[in-house]
Amino acid sequence: MHKITDHIFISSNFNDMNLELIHDFIKHSYWGLSRTFEEQKKASENTINFGLFKNNQQIAYARVMTDKVFFAYLLDVFVVPSEQKNGYAKLLIDHIITFPELQAVKKWMLTTKDAHTLYSKFGFTAIKSPENLMEKLNPQANKTH
Repeated sequence: MHKITDHIFISSNFNDMNLELIHDFIKHSYWGLSRTFEEQKKASENTINFGLFKNNQQIAYARVMTDKVFFAYLLDVFVVPSEQKNGYAKLLIDHIITFPELQAVKKWMLTTKDAHTLYSKFGFTAIKSPENLMEKLNPQANKTH
């Protein structure tokens, strides 16, 4: 747990995460409309989770899929609507980018439809060679992003 103020802290402990809150937000997002609770739980269990808490209530979340050396993929980033526009997303992303276990990572990636300005503040840029990227979607893949 990383204390920011007397009332705000960030945790990367999976047991601190409010999985119901996380799933509820994501299942209403443009990127996670078809996710089940079990899918989200399994995904969260297999990544590094970051929760931002205010007065002991989770208000923001993100997770990182990584090998901790060469590659990290930032995903499922959100701040609950009642706490948006208060700088919490920046606080959370800054904590993740400077997280000790992730300092050796050589390449970070993410996908966003609407938060380019936020991520550019942390050095993210458009893919220089998008023609080099490939993907494989199974028939059940969420095609909303």
